Amino acid sequence: MRILLHDFGGYAFIVPLSRGLAGMGHEVLHAYCGSVQTPQGLLQRRDDDAPGLRFQALRLGEQIRKQALVKRWKQERQYAAMLSDLVRQTAPDVVISADTPSQIQARLVKQCRRAGIAFVSWVQDLYGLAAYQILSRKLPFIGAALGRHYMRLDRRCLRDSDAVVLITEAFREMTTLWGIADGLTTVIPNWAAIEELPPCPKDNDWARERGLDDKFCFVYSGTLAMKHNPELLLKLGLRFRGRPYVRVVVVSEGPGADWLREAASRHGLENVLVLPFEPFERLPSVLGAADVLVSILEPEAGGFSVPSKVLTYLCASRPLLLGVPPSNLAAQTVVAASAGLVAAPTDPGAFVSAAERLLADPALRRQLGRNGRRYAEGNFQIGRITERFSTILGSVKKAA
Repeated sequence: MRILLHDFGGYAFIVPLSRGLAGMGHEVLHAYCGSVQTPQGLLQRRDDDAPGLRFQALRLGEQIRKQALVKRWKQERQYAAMLSDLVRQTAPDVVISADTPSQIQARLVKQCRRAGIAFVSWVQDLYGLAAYQILSRKLPFIGAALGRHYMRLDRRCLRDSDAVVLITEAFREMTTLWGIADGLTTVIPNWAAIEELPPCPKDNDWARERGLDDKFCFVYSGTLAMKHNPELLLKLGLRFRGRPYVRVVVVSEGPGADWLREAASRHGLENVLVLPFEPFERLPSVLGAADVLVSILEPEAGGFSVPSKVLTYLCASRPLLLGVPPSNLAAQTVVAASAGLVAAPTDPGAFVSAAERLLADPALRRQLGRNGRRYAEGNFQIGRITERFSTILGSVKKAA
Protein backbone atom coordinates (compact mmCIF):
# COMPACT_ATOMS: atom_id res chain seq x y z
CA MET A 1 0.00 0.00 0.00
CA ARG A 2 1.20 3.50 -0.83
CA ILE A 3 0.71 5.75 2.20
CA LEU A 4 1.17 9.50 2.46
CA LEU A 5 1.46 10.40 6.14
CA HIS A 6 1.25 14.15 6.51
CA ASP A 7 2.24 15.58 9.90
CA PHE A 8 2.11 19.36 9.61
CA GLY A 9 4.22 19.97 12.73
CA GLY A 10 6.88 17.34 12.01
CA TYR A 11 6.66 15.97 15.53
CA ALA A 12 9.11 13.36 16.76
CA PHE A 13 6.61 10.81 18.07
CA ILE A 14 4.91 10.30 14.68
CA VAL A 15 8.14 9.31 12.90
CA PRO A 16 8.29 5.82 14.52
CA LEU A 17 4.78 5.14 13.16
CA SER A 18 5.98 5.81 9.61
CA ARG A 19 8.97 3.57 10.25
CA GLY A 20 6.73 0.85 11.61
CA LEU A 21 4.34 0.99 8.64
CA ALA A 22 7.26 0.90 6.20
CA GLY A 23 8.63 -2.09 8.12
CA MET A 24 5.37 -3.90 7.34
CA GLY A 25 6.14 -3.54 3.63
CA HIS A 26 4.16 -0.39 2.84
CA GLU A 27 5.57 2.48 0.80
CA VAL A 28 5.42 5.44 3.18
CA LEU A 29 6.06 9.07 2.33
CA HIS A 30 6.29 11.08 5.56
CA ALA A 31 5.59 14.71 4.62
CA TYR A 32 5.74 17.70 6.96
CA CYS A 33 5.90 21.48 6.99
CA GLY A 34 9.46 22.79 7.02
CA SER A 35 8.34 26.37 7.68
CA VAL A 36 6.91 26.21 11.19
CA GLN A 37 8.61 27.34 14.39
CA THR A 38 8.23 24.11 16.36
CA PRO A 39 10.64 21.53 17.78
CA GLN A 40 10.73 18.77 15.17
CA GLY A 41 11.88 15.18 15.20
CA LEU A 42 14.58 13.32 13.27
CA LEU A 43 12.88 13.63 9.88
CA GLN A 44 15.37 11.70 7.80
CA ARG A 45 16.18 8.13 6.85
CA ARG A 46 18.36 5.90 9.01
CA ASP A 47 20.58 3.10 7.78
CA ASP A 48 18.24 0.47 9.20
CA ASP A 49 15.05 1.91 7.67
CA ALA A 50 12.90 -0.15 5.33
CA PRO A 51 13.45 0.75 1.65
CA GLY A 52 9.87 1.99 1.30
CA LEU A 53 10.27 4.93 3.72
CA ARG A 54 10.87 8.47 2.45
CA PHE A 55 10.69 11.92 4.04
CA GLN A 56 9.76 15.17 2.36
CA ALA A 57 9.64 18.69 3.76
CA LEU A 58 7.25 21.20 2.21
CA ARG A 59 8.79 24.64 2.61
CA LEU A 60 7.51 28.12 1.93
CA GLY A 61 9.85 31.03 1.34
CA GLU A 62 9.51 32.12 5.01
CA GLN A 63 8.25 30.86 8.33
CA ILE A 64 4.50 30.73 8.86
CA ARG A 65 3.42 33.78 10.88
CA LYS A 66 1.04 32.26 13.40
CA GLN A 67 0.15 35.56 15.07
CA ALA A 68 -0.52 37.52 11.85
CA LEU A 69 -3.98 36.32 10.81
CA VAL A 70 -4.10 37.64 7.23
CA LYS A 71 -0.50 36.66 6.49
CA ARG A 72 -1.03 33.22 8.00
CA TRP A 73 -4.20 32.71 5.95
CA LYS A 74 -2.28 33.42 2.74
CA GLN A 75 0.62 31.19 3.76
CA GLU A 76 -1.69 28.30 4.62
CA ARG A 77 -3.36 28.60 1.20
CA GLN A 78 0.06 28.45 -0.42
CA TYR A 79 1.00 25.42 1.67
CA ALA A 80 -2.30 23.70 0.84
CA ALA A 81 -1.55 24.09 -2.86
CA MET A 82 1.90 22.53 -2.38
CA LEU A 83 0.40 19.62 -0.46
CA SER A 84 -2.27 19.04 -3.11
CA ASP A 85 0.45 18.98 -5.78
CA LEU A 86 2.30 16.35 -3.74
CA VAL A 87 -0.82 14.18 -3.63
CA ARG A 88 -1.23 14.44 -7.40
CA GLN A 89 2.42 13.60 -8.00
CA THR A 90 2.61 10.60 -5.67
CA ALA A 91 -0.92 9.16 -6.08
CA PRO A 92 -1.06 7.37 -2.70
CA ASP A 93 -3.68 4.75 -1.87
CA VAL A 94 -4.30 6.32 1.56
CA VAL A 95 -3.56 9.69 3.15
CA ILE A 96 -3.24 10.12 6.91
CA SER A 97 -3.18 13.76 7.96
CA ALA A 98 -2.33 14.86 11.49
CA ASP A 99 -1.98 18.18 13.25
CA THR A 100 -3.08 20.08 10.13
CA PRO A 101 -4.70 23.55 10.20
CA SER A 102 -8.33 23.62 9.11
CA GLN A 103 -8.10 25.26 5.68
CA ILE A 104 -5.14 23.08 4.67
CA GLN A 105 -6.95 19.94 5.80
CA ALA A 106 -10.11 20.98 3.94
CA ARG A 107 -8.28 21.30 0.63
CA LEU A 108 -6.42 18.04 1.21
CA VAL A 109 -9.64 16.14 1.89
CA LYS A 110 -11.23 17.65 -1.22
CA GLN A 111 -8.25 16.61 -3.33
CA CYS A 112 -8.42 13.04 -2.03
CA ARG A 113 -12.16 12.80 -2.63
CA ARG A 114 -11.73 13.88 -6.25
CA ALA A 115 -8.92 11.36 -6.80
CA GLY A 116 -10.62 8.44 -5.02
CA ILE A 117 -7.90 8.30 -2.35
CA ALA A 118 -8.87 6.99 1.09
CA PHE A 119 -8.47 9.62 3.80
CA VAL A 120 -7.82 9.27 7.53
CA SER A 121 -8.20 12.38 9.71
CA TRP A 122 -5.92 12.13 12.74
CA VAL A 123 -7.28 14.70 15.19
CA GLN A 124 -4.48 16.03 17.39
CA ASP A 125 -6.27 19.31 18.19
CA LEU A 126 -9.76 20.62 17.52
CA TYR A 127 -8.44 23.53 15.47
CA GLY A 128 -11.77 25.24 14.81
CA LEU A 129 -12.84 25.09 18.42
CA ALA A 130 -9.42 26.39 19.47
CA ALA A 131 -9.69 29.28 17.01
CA TYR A 132 -13.19 30.11 18.19
CA GLN A 133 -12.33 30.13 21.88
CA ILE A 134 -8.99 31.94 21.60
CA LEU A 135 -9.83 34.41 18.83
CA SER A 136 -13.21 35.28 20.36
CA ARG A 137 -11.32 36.51 23.40
CA LYS A 138 -8.65 38.37 21.46
CA LEU A 139 -10.88 39.74 18.65
CA PRO A 140 -14.47 39.65 19.95
CA PHE A 141 -16.33 40.04 16.62
CA ILE A 142 -14.12 38.96 13.74
CA GLY A 143 -12.43 36.32 15.90
CA ALA A 144 -15.71 34.58 16.68
CA ALA A 145 -16.69 34.61 12.99
CA LEU A 146 -13.33 33.14 11.96
CA GLY A 147 -13.62 30.48 14.65
CA ARG A 148 -17.07 29.42 13.46
CA HIS A 149 -15.77 29.24 9.88
CA TYR A 150 -12.91 26.94 10.90
CA MET A 151 -15.28 24.78 12.94
CA ARG A 152 -17.43 24.31 9.82
CA LEU A 153 -14.34 23.29 7.88
CA ASP A 154 -13.34 20.79 10.57
CA ARG A 155 -16.81 19.28 10.61
CA ARG A 156 -16.86 18.91 6.84
CA CYS A 157 -13.38 17.32 6.84
CA LEU A 158 -14.37 14.72 9.42
CA ARG A 159 -17.62 13.91 7.65
CA ASP A 160 -15.75 13.41 4.37
CA SER A 161 -13.09 11.18 5.94
CA ASP A 162 -13.04 7.40 5.63
CA ALA A 163 -11.82 7.07 9.21
CA VAL A 164 -11.11 9.40 12.12
CA VAL A 165 -8.43 8.84 14.75
CA LEU A 166 -8.93 10.77 18.00
CA ILE A 167 -6.21 11.09 20.63
CA THR A 168 -8.66 11.25 23.53
CA GLU A 169 -12.19 10.14 24.34
CA ALA A 170 -12.87 13.75 25.32
CA PHE A 171 -12.93 14.69 21.61
CA ARG A 172 -15.94 12.41 21.04
CA GLU A 173 -18.23 15.02 22.57
CA MET A 174 -17.51 17.35 19.67
CA THR A 175 -17.47 14.68 16.95
CA THR A 176 -20.82 13.34 18.18
CA LEU A 177 -22.24 16.87 18.16
CA TRP A 178 -21.05 17.20 14.57
CA GLY A 179 -22.81 13.99 13.57
CA ILE A 180 -19.69 11.84 13.14
CA ALA A 181 -20.70 8.21 13.70
CA ASP A 182 -18.88 6.42 16.52
CA GLY A 183 -18.13 3.60 14.08
CA LEU A 184 -16.02 6.00 12.03
CA THR A 185 -13.82 7.00 14.98
CA THR A 186 -11.04 5.21 16.84
CA VAL A 187 -9.29 6.54 19.92
CA ILE A 188 -5.51 6.01 19.89
CA PRO A 189 -3.75 8.07 22.57
CA ASN A 190 -0.52 9.78 21.63
CA TRP A 191 2.85 8.43 22.72
CA ALA A 192 6.50 9.50 22.71
CA ALA A 193 9.45 8.17 20.73
CA ILE A 194 10.77 6.35 23.80
CA GLU A 195 13.50 4.45 21.93
CA GLU A 196 15.09 7.81 21.04
CA LEU A 197 14.57 9.37 24.49
CA PRO A 198 16.74 7.49 27.00
CA PRO A 199 17.04 8.99 30.50
CA CYS A 200 20.11 11.21 30.62
CA PRO A 201 22.18 12.23 33.67
CA LYS A 202 21.91 15.79 34.91
CA ASP A 203 25.66 16.30 34.54
CA ASN A 204 25.76 16.22 30.73
CA ASP A 205 27.45 18.28 28.02
CA TRP A 206 24.38 20.44 27.32
CA ALA A 207 23.93 21.30 31.00
CA ARG A 208 27.62 22.03 31.52
CA GLU A 209 27.77 24.27 28.45
CA ARG A 210 25.07 26.46 30.01
CA GLY A 211 26.25 26.30 33.61
CA LEU A 212 23.22 24.31 34.73
CA ASP A 213 24.85 21.10 35.93
CA ASP A 214 25.10 22.39 39.52
CA LYS A 215 21.75 24.26 39.56
CA PHE A 216 18.24 23.13 40.45
CA CYS A 217 16.39 23.52 37.14
CA PHE A 218 12.72 23.82 36.32
CA VAL A 219 12.76 23.13 32.57
CA TYR A 220 10.07 23.90 30.00
CA SER A 221 10.81 22.61 26.49
CA GLY A 222 8.45 23.15 23.56
CA THR A 223 6.22 25.69 21.90
CA LEU A 224 4.76 28.68 23.74
CA ALA A 225 1.69 29.42 21.62
CA MET A 226 -1.60 31.24 22.23
CA LYS A 227 -2.87 28.28 24.26
CA HIS A 228 -0.01 28.66 26.76
CA ASN A 229 0.35 31.34 29.42
CA PRO A 230 4.03 32.20 29.97
CA GLU A 231 3.08 34.26 33.04
CA LEU A 232 3.11 31.00 35.04
CA LEU A 233 6.77 30.54 34.11
CA LEU A 234 7.46 34.14 35.08
CA LYS A 235 5.87 33.50 38.48
CA LEU A 236 8.29 30.63 39.04
CA GLY A 237 11.15 33.00 38.38
CA LEU A 238 9.70 35.58 40.76
CA ARG A 239 9.18 33.02 43.53
CA PHE A 240 12.75 31.70 43.37
CA ARG A 241 14.61 34.93 42.57
CA GLY A 242 16.26 34.96 45.99
CA ARG A 243 17.67 31.45 45.65
CA PRO A 244 20.75 31.58 43.42
CA TYR A 245 20.89 27.82 42.94
CA VAL A 246 17.46 27.69 41.21
CA ARG A 247 16.93 28.29 37.49
CA VAL A 248 13.80 28.44 35.34
CA VAL A 249 14.96 27.25 31.92
CA VAL A 250 12.67 27.69 28.91
CA VAL A 251 13.71 26.13 25.60
CA SER A 252 11.37 27.71 23.09
CA GLU A 253 11.04 30.28 20.31
CA GLY A 254 8.37 32.64 19.03
CA PRO A 255 6.19 35.38 20.56
CA GLY A 256 5.60 33.59 23.88
CA ALA A 257 9.31 33.06 24.42
CA ASP A 258 10.01 36.67 23.40
CA TRP A 259 7.43 37.93 25.91
CA LEU A 260 8.94 35.87 28.71
CA ARG A 261 12.47 37.03 27.91
CA GLU A 262 11.38 40.67 27.98
CA ALA A 263 9.30 40.25 31.15
CA ALA A 264 12.16 38.52 32.97
CA SER A 265 14.49 41.35 31.96
CA ARG A 266 11.98 43.93 33.13
CA HIS A 267 11.82 42.27 36.54
CA GLY A 268 15.58 41.78 36.71
CA LEU A 269 15.24 37.99 36.84
CA GLU A 270 18.64 36.55 36.10
CA ASN A 271 17.33 33.12 37.15
CA VAL A 272 15.07 32.85 34.06
CA LEU A 273 16.87 31.58 30.94
CA VAL A 274 15.09 31.58 27.58
CA LEU A 275 17.03 29.47 25.09
CA PRO A 276 16.37 28.53 21.43
CA PHE A 277 15.12 25.14 20.29
CA GLU A 278 17.67 22.36 20.14
CA PRO A 279 17.94 19.60 17.52
CA PHE A 280 15.97 16.52 18.51
CA GLU A 281 19.10 14.48 19.11
CA ARG A 282 20.00 16.85 21.97
CA LEU A 283 16.59 16.65 23.60
CA PRO A 284 17.52 13.85 26.05
CA SER A 285 20.32 16.08 27.38
CA VAL A 286 17.96 19.07 27.66
CA LEU A 287 15.47 17.00 29.64
CA GLY A 288 18.27 15.42 31.64
CA ALA A 289 19.38 18.87 32.84
CA ALA A 290 16.00 19.25 34.54
CA ASP A 291 15.24 18.51 38.16
CA VAL A 292 11.57 19.19 37.35
CA LEU A 293 9.92 19.32 33.92
CA VAL A 294 7.15 21.89 33.44
CA SER A 295 4.12 22.10 31.14
CA ILE A 296 1.35 24.70 30.98
CA LEU A 297 -1.97 25.03 29.14
CA GLU A 298 -4.62 27.74 29.22
CA PRO A 299 -8.03 26.82 30.77
CA GLU A 300 -9.98 27.18 27.51
CA ALA A 301 -7.47 24.93 25.72
CA GLY A 302 -8.14 21.99 28.04
CA GLY A 303 -10.98 20.72 25.88
CA PHE A 304 -9.27 20.85 22.50
CA SER A 305 -5.55 20.22 23.12
CA VAL A 306 -3.38 17.62 24.84
CA PRO A 307 0.25 18.75 25.32
CA SER A 308 2.41 16.11 23.62
CA LYS A 309 5.46 17.44 25.47
CA VAL A 310 4.08 15.83 28.65
CA LEU A 311 4.42 12.37 27.07
CA THR A 312 7.98 13.20 26.02
CA TYR A 313 8.73 14.30 29.59
CA LEU A 314 7.56 10.96 30.97
CA CYS A 315 10.47 9.26 29.18
CA ALA A 316 13.07 11.36 31.01
CA SER A 317 12.70 9.90 34.53
CA ARG A 318 12.02 13.36 35.93
CA PRO A 319 9.05 14.60 38.00
CA LEU A 320 6.49 16.77 36.22
CA LEU A 321 4.90 20.04 37.27
CA LEU A 322 1.76 20.88 35.30
CA GLY A 323 -0.23 24.10 35.20
CA VAL A 324 -2.96 22.39 33.20
CA PRO A 325 -6.74 22.00 33.61
CA PRO A 326 -7.26 18.88 35.77
CA SER A 327 -9.81 17.56 33.26
CA ASN A 328 -7.24 17.53 30.45
CA LEU A 329 -5.94 14.13 29.34
CA ALA A 330 -2.32 15.13 30.04
CA ALA A 331 -3.18 16.00 33.64
CA GLN A 332 -5.16 12.79 34.05
CA THR A 333 -2.27 10.75 32.64
CA VAL A 334 0.26 12.30 35.03
CA VAL A 335 -2.03 11.77 38.01
CA ALA A 336 -2.82 8.17 37.02
CA ALA A 337 0.89 7.42 36.56
CA SER A 338 1.82 9.22 39.82
CA ALA A 339 4.44 11.03 37.76
CA GLY A 340 4.04 14.62 38.95
CA LEU A 341 1.97 17.36 40.54
CA VAL A 342 -0.88 19.17 38.80
CA ALA A 343 -2.33 22.62 39.51
CA ALA A 344 -5.05 24.48 37.62
CA PRO A 345 -3.60 27.23 35.42
CA THR A 346 -6.06 29.65 37.03
CA ASP A 347 -4.41 29.09 40.42
CA PRO A 348 -0.83 30.39 40.20
CA GLY A 349 -0.46 30.11 43.96
CA ALA A 350 -1.10 26.37 43.85
CA PHE A 351 1.24 26.03 40.87
CA VAL A 352 4.10 27.76 42.69
CA SER A 353 3.38 25.86 45.91
CA ALA A 354 3.66 22.58 44.00
CA ALA A 355 7.01 23.77 42.65
CA GLU A 356 8.15 24.51 46.21
CA ARG A 357 7.12 21.04 47.31
CA LEU A 358 9.12 19.39 44.54
CA LEU A 359 12.14 21.54 45.28
CA ALA A 360 12.07 20.55 48.95
CA ASP A 361 11.55 16.79 48.55
CA PRO A 362 14.23 14.87 46.60
CA ALA A 363 12.73 11.48 47.53
CA LEU A 364 9.39 12.53 46.04
CA ARG A 365 11.13 13.73 42.88
CA ARG A 366 12.94 10.42 42.45
CA GLN A 367 9.77 8.39 42.92
CA LEU A 368 7.69 10.50 40.53
CA GLY A 369 10.45 10.32 37.92
CA ARG A 370 10.65 6.53 38.17
CA ASN A 371 6.87 6.26 37.92
CA GLY A 372 6.81 8.38 34.76
CA ARG A 373 9.44 6.30 32.99
CA ARG A 374 7.66 3.10 34.01
CA TYR A 375 4.43 4.43 32.51
CA ALA A 376 6.21 5.34 29.26
CA GLU A 377 7.81 1.91 28.94
CA GLY A 378 4.45 0.23 29.46
CA ASN A 379 2.39 2.39 27.10
CA PHE A 380 4.60 3.70 24.30
CA GLN A 381 5.34 0.42 22.50
CA ILE A 382 5.27 1.44 18.85
CA GLY A 383 4.67 -2.12 17.59
CA ARG A 384 1.21 -2.27 19.15
CA ILE A 385 0.39 1.25 18.00
CA THR A 386 1.45 0.50 14.43
CA GLU A 387 -0.78 -2.59 14.36
CA ARG A 388 -3.80 -0.47 15.32
CA PHE A 389 -3.11 2.02 12.52
CA SER A 390 -2.50 -0.83 10.07
CA THR A 391 -5.94 -2.23 10.86
CA ILE A 392 -7.55 1.16 10.19
CA LEU A 393 -5.65 1.55 6.91
CA GLY A 394 -6.71 -1.89 5.76
CA SER A 395 -10.37 -1.13 6.42
CA VAL A 396 -10.42 2.21 4.62
CA LYS A 397 -8.53 0.86 1.61
CA LYS A 398 -11.10 -1.93 1.20
CA ALA A 399 -13.95 0.55 1.55
CA ALA A 400 -12.39 2.87 -1.04
